[in-house]
Formats: sequence, C-alpha cells, structure tokens
Amino acid sequence: MPGKIACFTIAGLTVLGTISPTAAGGRAVECYEPVRSPAVYDTVYEDVMVSPPGQQVDYDPPIYGTRERVVMTVPAQVSYEVVPAVTRTVYHTVQVDDGGYSWEWRVIHGRRVLCKVRHQARYERVAETVVVQPERTRRIVIPAQYDRIAEEVLVRPEQRRVIDIPASYQTVARRVLVREGSSGWRRVHIPRHCQD
Repeated sequence: MPGKIACFTIAGLTVLGTISPTAAGGRAVECYEPVRSPAVYDTVYEDVMVSPPGQQVDYDPPIYGTRERVVMTVPAQVSYEVVPAVTRTVYHTVQVDDGGYSWEWRVIHGRRVLCKVRHQARYERVAETVVVQPERTRRIVIPAQYDRIAEEVLVRPEQRRVIDIPASYQTVARRVLVREGSSGWRRVHIPRHCQD
C-alpha cells in the first residue's frame, strides 16, 4: 500500500508541476508532506574464534652430572733382567813340579863327577774363581697405575610433552540492519487549506 501511495503521489506532483501559474492560486484539494522512516538496527552478540586450536611442545633439556671413577692409566708391565753370577776367589796349593831325578856335573873334592840328583816336588799357591750362584734371569713386574677421573653422565634424559591448546573464542557485539530506511509521502489535512 505505501508503494502505491508513493507512485500516486509522484504522479500527482508531476501533474501539479504542469499546472499553469494562474491555476496555482486556486484552492488546494489534497496536500502531502514528505515522510522518512529511518533504518532500524539491532545489536547481536556472537562468539568469534580469536585463535584456532593448536599444540604446544613443552621441552625439558637433559640433565647431566659428574661422576668419579677409577681408571687404569698405565697397564701392568713385565720386564726381565739378567742377574750376573756371583763368584768367589779361592786359593789353594797345587803341585807345580813333581821333582824327580836329573844328572848334573859336579866337582867334588877336586874331582869332576856326573851325579844323579834327586829333586823335591815344587808347590805353588794359586787363585781360582768359583761360581757361588750362577747367572740367572729375573722377572720384574711393574704394577698398573690407576687414577681417579671425573666424567659427565646423563642423570635425566630430555623430556618432551605435547599440550593440546583448545581454540579460544570471544563474544563480540555487531550491529545488524533490521529494516532499511524508507521515504515517501503522507497525506495531510490542514483545516481551511487542504481538505476534501
């Protein structure tokens, strides 16, 4: 119905525009005034996603400590050495010459005679080296050497935890158009001026 009134009103105004100036001073039989209906808005509230869901990895680094332990730095060694023989000098008397007989020319009482002469045995003192302890090989064991060293050891390995993070939402207000504004003409009755 308002559409029909608007069309009729526009048509009527067009006709009024074509009236001659002499007729314009006549008595008005219908009057209209422009009317405008403002647009109608409303506020709606809705949840919007601020951040999408995701995952967070929580990481704890490994923990190391120090431990002391005894380690062999030089292994045991075996060597051999020659121990020379132990000797001693012993002295004893030995017969150098067993004596016996020999023929010699001698002058006895002015007479030169050949005599058989008896000789005694001859002895001498001689030194002799005797072995008291023979030469031998001795085994020598050099013990291993140990030291205390500090080394790094793993006390706790690294840990990773995956944490699920849900999406976060926020309620926001938004203005929405409920009805658009409109304009048209409304018939008015003005006493003594514009009336049937």
